[in-house]
Amino acid sequence: MSGPRIRRATDQREMERTRDDLITTGYHVTSSGENTTLLSNAGWGTPGMHILVFLLTAWWTFLIGNVIYAVYAHTKADEVLIKVDEPIHLTGTATITTTEA
Repeated sequence: MSGPRIRRATDQREMERTRDDLITTGYHVTSSGENTTLLSNAGWGTPGMHILVFLLTAWWTFLIGNVIYAVYAHTKADEVLIKVDEPIHLTGTATITTTEA
């Protein structure tokens, strides 16, 4: 499985808004840190696909096809990582010197 999609936020407030929007659409929080939140939309598959898999495979697999589809749908769930990318504020000045040998 490839890694999670990454959504960048400029501050904590934007991260919380994005997290709330994703929770509203069916995601749940997998882990949360100070500047990151990982959300997952894990499910066991849609009812329509389970019916289709049942109709196509139930006769010779004794419903094992539905179990395999459920596990596949759960492990391939969509994940979103929200990261806060706060701007770096530099104070003072830096002096860079180079010496040639």
